[in-house]
Amino acid sequence: MHTAIDILREKGGGVYCTTAAARVIDAIHQMNRHKIGALVVMADEHVAGIFTERDVLRRVIGEGIDARECAVGQVMTSEIVLCRPETPMDEVSAIMQQKRVRHLPVIDLDGHLHGMISIGDVNACHASEQEMQIHCLNDYIYGRA
Repeated sequence: MHTAIDILREKGGGVYCTTAAARVIDAIHQMNRHKIGALVVMADEHVAGIFTERDVLRRVIGEGIDARECAVGQVMTSEIVLCRPETPMDEVSAIMQQKRVRHLPVIDLDGHLHGMISIGDVNACHASEQEMQIHCLNDYIYGRA
């Protein structure tokens, strides 16, 4: 069974970040440029929050706030849901489903950010595991194992 750190190793641990002081419009442009749905908001090398597409829709557009004048810290999600590097993928999937989030920062006990797992990463992992199971079962059924 894969863990969160296994997925980060496969996809690369790089994660796009911003600060609470950054303008929302700049964060939106960064997300669009990199074709991502969320940025981790950092403060003094620690995770302060997460800024997502949902934040843009609900807290910026939905409230009629000018993205050119507003700081990320005013509209970010500060109560972030996260996981540890050793968290099994089934648990990562369950956390995302229960908490209704699509992005999960991976943080160790010291608060060091290792990366971020998206729902797409989880789906790809599950698909890969299922493909492997199908292959093994096929080999078993047809006597190739």
